[in-house]
Amino acid sequence: MNYKYPFNIVFIFIPVLALILLILAYRKKEKILNAMNIKTISRFKILKNILITLGLILVVYSLMGPQTFQGFLELKKEGLDIYVLIDTSKSMLVEDIQPNRIARAKKIIGDIIDKLEGDRIGFIPFSSDAYIQMPLTDDYNLAYMFLDVIDTNMIGGGGTNIEAAIKLAYKSFEKTSSSDKVIIIISDGEEHETESLKAAQQINDGNFKIYTIGIGTEKGGLIPVYDDNDQKTTGYMKDFSGNFVTSSLYSDTLKELAQTGNGLYFENDSSNLINDMNSLKRSTTKTEKIRRYKLLYQPFLAAGILLFAAGYLLPERRII
Repeated sequence: MNYKYPFNIVFIFIPVLALILLILAYRKKEKILNAMNIKTISRFKILKNILITLGLILVVYSLMGPQTFQGFLELKKEGLDIYVLIDTSKSMLVEDIQPNRIARAKKIIGDIIDKLEGDRIGFIPFSSDAYIQMPLTDDYNLAYMFLDVIDTNMIGGGGTNIEAAIKLAYKSFEKTSSSDKVIIIISDGEEHETESLKAAQQINDGNFKIYTIGIGTEKGGLIPVYDDNDQKTTGYMKDFSGNFVTSSLYSDTLKELAQTGNGLYFENDSSNLINDMNSLKRSTTKTEKIRRYKLLYQPFLAAGILLFAAGYLLPERRII
């Protein structure tokens, strides 16, 4: 036998304290009766104290949660494997979506994590290149920690190499056992080359879904410049000719990617994304063995209460 709440043994001071108080109360009562010259015959004095103390001990014992081992129970976790490909190019700093595109993208990812149940998720930031920032995991607290540090300084250089990100996700998926695999691309769609569509076509084997989420507006905005301390300056990015660079949402490529990957395109939102993913085929991602126990506190608690009540109601003395 073991105990579910062994630290509750600290409450053992309650019956000990109760026994001390009972003894002190009895002695005080004896003094008062003697002072008043009242003669009594003690009855069940020792038994009364024993019953009350023993009852409290059994109640404390029941609080420790005595239990017996009943064997193992296998729990199978089913879910999808999801890689989120997030654009971290400088154009994601544009503030046509408040507070800016990269912040909105991170909020969308956070909303997705909030709704996951048993699915594994991983992050692949990309701009001029791509890398796995967080491998697939079902530890959502860990996912929030990795999400928090994503910014536009993670990868140096310019451009948006979505092809590298897609191929990297595909290669990483090959090591997993999930039936349906999901790629979620979050980007403003700028500078996506036709190679990204070819990469999506290459992995279109029926077990993959590519969802895309466009971030930004067609009107677009200027790209703010940040200093070395990551503080926003009053300036905006310029091209080689000295003209301000305007970045807009290019949804056409993102829509084509989603269509090629048998998925859907969303714009600045992911509210219906989880609903669509719920229809996908899930497989067992993890099997855990959990120990099963049978709690045995009930008889000890019942006996403790009965003994305490019996001791409390038992007459202590009779006046003669």
